[in-house]
Amino acid sequence: MLDPMATAPWSSRSAAGDMREPARDDAALSRRRRVRVVGRTAAPEPERAGAAAADASDRADADARLFAAFRAGDESALAEAYTRWSPLVHTLALRSLGDPRDAEDVTQKVFVSAWRGRAGFDPARSPLGAWLVGIARHCIADTLEARSRRRRAEEVHASALPLVEADDTEKLADSLLISDELDRLEPVPRQVMKLAFYDDRTHVQIAGDLGLPLGTVKSHIRRSLARLRIRLEVNDDPH
Repeated sequence: MLDPMATAPWSSRSAAGDMREPARDDAALSRRRRVRVVGRTAAPEPERAGAAAADASDRADADARLFAAFRAGDESALAEAYTRWSPLVHTLALRSLGDPRDAEDVTQKVFVSAWRGRAGFDPARSPLGAWLVGIARHCIADTLEARSRRRRAEEVHASALPLVEADDTEKLADSLLISDELDRLEPVPRQVMKLAFYDDRTHVQIAGDLGLPLGTVKSHIRRSLARLRIRLEVNDDPH
């Protein structure tokens, strides 16, 4: 039997040629694809740069309108400024003062001061945010100085207070106890004892003031003192 490949020598060459040609086509196609891919990735760079520049220009225009509106007294500009920069002002105040309430107070003072002094704001010298930060630093310094003044005043006040000695405390306790016991007496003895204790009146003077016999006054004082002595002894009992 004849070999088919022998009888058709062109077939093997043709087949080999057919098999090698697509390989060359695939390589060329791959190179063309790489060129197209590289072209696609490189092209947008100038476009992105242009878009970024346009965004920056838009933001600058928006800021310029905000600054002008704020300086002109537009309350919506104040609201926008507060929304944008109050977190920054509050953070600065909280870090410096360490007290959330003081930080809140400073934040409010900054924007109130800025609004009242908006005529002094010059966008050509500094942006609105930087101007507000400058006001915040002044308010923080004022708050710290006020703290120092309060502390110094408290120290002076504390040093001026008289020291209470131990015996003074005991005297005060005895006086309170005596006052309580006097309130327990009958009206006439209570009046006699108060004149003797608090007004430092003599027995004769008390008798004249109340129109009582001198002996009656002495009896009231003697019985009341005995009662007070018993009460004090009971109070001093350590149980």
